This record gives sequence, structure tokens and C-alpha cells, in this order.
Amino acid sequence: MPPHTAQPPSFSALQFRAALGMFATGVTIVTARTPSGELVGLTANSFNSVSLSPPLVLWSLARAAGSLAAFSTGSHYAINILAADQQALAQQFARKDIDRWAAVAYDLGASGAPLLRGCVASFQCYNRSRYEEGDHVIFVGEVERCSHREGASPLLFHGGKFFTEHPL
Repeated sequence: MPPHTAQPPSFSALQFRAALGMFATGVTIVTARTPSGELVGLTANSFNSVSLSPPLVLWSLARAAGSLAAFSTGSHYAINILAADQQALAQQFARKDIDRWAAVAYDLGASGAPLLRGCVASFQCYNRSRYEEGDHVIFVGEVERCSHREGASPLLFHGGKFFTEHPL
């Protein structure tokens, strides 16, 4: 009979991270504007669809992230899916201790969250719910508005490297 709880892992954190890296993902930048007007944003590849009706998406953020408070208490955010030519932007928003917004072209969405120009798609989300799991918080957003650029090539991430898509 199988145990009723998970067994301790038989691998290291580095082995787990390397195995996770074998799952190719798109690259997003999640953005928001605080009530005081400060812009926040970060690179994330932990994005997924949840439901078509209602339209729900999710992403996750490390509990240690400096922007956790802004995303946890804010009512809205935007998820910007990056285009193949936006690798430098992904790297800029992944760095710490810099002005991530320096020279970034964006427009404000209906809720005030920044929408990055040139992305392949964007989702303007109401911050519907949050779930604390392990060392991350899972955010579920209810999509209020979305847009996409037909035929645009996305930026992909796999095995610690950036790629562009190539149709088979």
C-alpha cells in the first residue's frame, strides 16, 4: 500500500532545477503599478493557463522576492509574453539592484499596469487569489483584457538558454 505522504526527495535542489529546466517555456515579464505610482516588474517563466471560463491564468513568485508585497497587495497586474527579439528586456527585468524600467517602452493598461511594447501577447489581470506553496506564492489572475500579435515569434527558455521558435 502506498504511503499517504510524499517521500523525501532522492535528488538535490540543483538536480531538481536542472530537470525543471528541460521543460521549454515562454518568457514573461509581470508588471504592476503600486498605489503610489511606483512601477514594478520581473521576468518569470512560471506562467500557465488555468481556465477559459472564467478566463484565469497563473504565475508564481519566490517568497524572497523584493516585489512580493507589491504583487500581493495590488489589485491588478499585467503579464507580458516576450517576443523573440526581447531577450535583453528579459535579462534586464531579471537583474537586481538596477532600474529595470530604464529605457523601457510601455503603455499603461486599463488598470494602470504597464503593458510592454513589442510583446507577442499581454494579459491584464485582476489579482484574484494567492496560494503559498513551498518557497513560492502562486498568483491566479482573472483576465480582464488580452491582446496578441498574430504571427509574432515568442522568446523561449530551455536548459538555461534563450531560444526562438522554429516551426517543424
